[in-house]
Amino acid sequence: MPVRGETVVLAGGAPVTTPRDAAKDAARDELINADYHRHDPSLRERVLDWISARIDEALGALTGDGTSGATGLVLFLLVAAVIGAALWWRLGAPKRAARTHSGVFGRTGPRSAAEHRTDAERHAAAGRWTEAVREQMRALVRGLEERTLLDARPGRTADEAAAEAGRALPGHAAELAAAARAFDDIAYGERAADQGAYQSLRALDRALERARPVLAPAAGGAA
Repeated sequence: MPVRGETVVLAGGAPVTTPRDAAKDAARDELINADYHRHDPSLRERVLDWISARIDEALGALTGDGTSGATGLVLFLLVAAVIGAALWWRLGAPKRAARTHSGVFGRTGPRSAAEHRTDAERHAAAGRWTEAVREQMRALVRGLEERTLLDARPGRTADEAAAEAGRALPGHAAELAAAARAFDDIAYGERAADQGAYQSLRALDRALERARPVLAPAAGGAA
């Protein structure tokens, strides 16, 4: 018994009569041609469309279109939570990003450790503890640079300064790390500065002035 054929019109416009199975395969191959899909929305557009549709549904429910106001509010909050979580996952914590990229000295020009200490004392006398902590940390780092225990490098963060100085002054490594954490917490608004935080930094600065560095062993030295 002969196989019944079908006529398929290809992209070029020429009709071709083929058996049924071959016709199905030809039609499928033609439909997956990229020319038919170049105007399809991207994955990002489809995701945004889906989110927009969910927001519309939640807002419709919130205004009472077939759903109680309480249920609509719950739906709206769920959608908002999903969007917030997606943005947090994509962008990360803003404060953490600021910590990662902000140097100890910010945009201020080069100044001596003595100048930073003077400013720190002036802020402390006025009860401006956040400014006092900032200037005292800058004095501490600049003092280490002036002693060549740290190289003078713009943009260095408090964590980097503490880690580098801790290798030269291992006896104060833990205090330096704690001071860097306190500076970050205070400088970027997560913790309120107080007199105790300033005095701790000031005491560490004075201790580091008297500390003697540990020299690294020379490469290739005697065992």
